[in-house]
Amino acid sequence: MVLWSPPRWIAPFFGLAALVLVPWVVLLVNVLPAAHRASHWNVAWAGFDVLLALVLLGVALAAWRRSPWLQSAAAAAATLLVVDAWFDVLTSSGGRELAVAIVEAVAVELPLAALCFLLARDTERRLVEPLLERARSEPRLRRLAAAPARPSEERDRRRPAAAAPRA
Repeated sequence: MVLWSPPRWIAPFFGLAALVLVPWVVLLVNVLPAAHRASHWNVAWAGFDVLLALVLLGVALAAWRRSPWLQSAAAAAATLLVVDAWFDVLTSSGGRELAVAIVEAVAVELPLAALCFLLARDTERRLVEPLLERARSEPRLRRLAAAPARPSEERDRRRPAAAAPRA
């Protein structure tokens, strides 16, 4: 059951944004230098890790409270973990530093990101749908739960039920 659907312009807008990025990426690969010295390198990485810690704390709190926000927090955490692994590996100097970055990515960041993606995927089924069921049973919330069904649910309703298998 979907209570909200995005405006029609959202899909084409973000699709166009993704397409516009393709030539931009090609330009960056050809124009930017392969190496660059950056100021505040330590602050950039520490700030990123503070943000990651806050998002992971958000996942923990949302899970503890069984909040529907768990889905968004877990998706954000997964994304940040993949980005962290990507940049740790690509910005390492090589040698031992590269080996440590690869081990961290493979042993910690990417498995935790996969767990977060799975958690985000399962949150709607385990947390949001039971809330909708409860809303259907409470008269004051029935209006909210009366939103149109997902297209797949609508299709299933129109399809005749399959005959039960014979024993």
